Amino acid sequence: MSKTTTDKAYTDTDSPDREESRLEIDGSLLGAVCPTPIFDHKHIVLGHGSGGKLTSELIEKMFLPAFANPLLEKLDDQAVLEIGSSRLAFTTDSFVVTPIFFPGGNIGDLAINGTVNDLAMSGARPLYLSVAFILEEGLPTEELQRVVDSMRAAAREAGVQLVTGDTKVVNRGKGDKIFITTSGVGVIEKPVNISSHLAHPGDKVVLSGYIGDHGMAIMSQRENLEFEGRIESDTAPLHGLVASMLEAGEVHCMRDPTRGGVATTLNEIAARSRVGINIRENDLPVRESVKGACEILGMDALYVANEGKLVAIVAPETADAIVKCMIEHPLGRDARVIGEIVSDHPGMVLMKTEIGGTRVLDVMFGEQLPRIC
Repeated sequence: MSKTTTDKAYTDTDSPDREESRLEIDGSLLGAVCPTPIFDHKHIVLGHGSGGKLTSELIEKMFLPAFANPLLEKLDDQAVLEIGSSRLAFTTDSFVVTPIFFPGGNIGDLAINGTVNDLAMSGARPLYLSVAFILEEGLPTEELQRVVDSMRAAAREAGVQLVTGDTKVVNRGKGDKIFITTSGVGVIEKPVNISSHLAHPGDKVVLSGYIGDHGMAIMSQRENLEFEGRIESDTAPLHGLVASMLEAGEVHCMRDPTRGGVATTLNEIAARSRVGINIRENDLPVRESVKGACEILGMDALYVANEGKLVAIVAPETADAIVKCMIEHPLGRDARVIGEIVSDHPGMVLMKTEIGGTRVLDVMFGEQLPRIC
């Protein structure tokens, strides 16, 4: 379990809520205390931004009760709005990645692509974006220009327009160079209904390609680490790939596995659809360079962020056709089926390991790597 040093992840041993277990060793019973996580923090910790259990707790205990409505309660990457005869997708996101420049991209193109992808996960064609910059006093204008140039190029590639925005400056030492908040609007032109609560037993789990590239690219740059083989962020706009998938078959759920990685994304789908998910370790594509870096750093690629990959839950009868069309797209060349939706163990994700065992993929309490996007 990963957590920050400021994150009090367990109860004290004198907590009345502790769970007790007994272990039999050499015929004798030893009382042992198994502490349980505390979810009532008095202060925000880095883990609240992890996309894991602390993030869910913050959303469910604070934000959902305050702003409860049927659109918000779906907890998808975007809201689907019906306005007259049109269906629009609307999303918002913030980017606080550090460092702001990393192999394969920077905070600018990451902000554009991340927002485009959140819209695309509903089947929408992205149209318009807004952007708000929070700049720290002392930020070199040359660095800001590089970020703006990359955003312009990414927007052009994605076919979207940046139509409104805002700029604020904070005192030196009160920020971290640059934070970016984006919002996006897209139109859903096909009669599709895609949401994380629509997975059904029998559906197939499809992954678009190699996992863990973005997170390991950030880590290598942040810590000045050199690994065998170059590791680059996979940041890319996925709406073109999604459009091809929707032409090929029936898609029930789609998510881009960013914070918390593939394992967290699958757990969210399992919980919201009240189904079980079985995946196979042998079918998970991980680059050798990423796998080696994760082993050295004690991380798990299944929980490492991606910024140019998607997970789709698709109807079994069209799964092969969807994967075939994905492979023909530049961003889906390594697509494959990695598992199935089952009626057993609802809310849980199980993985058949390379050696034939079964591993439970739980949601992490804290975060392997903070400020990844």
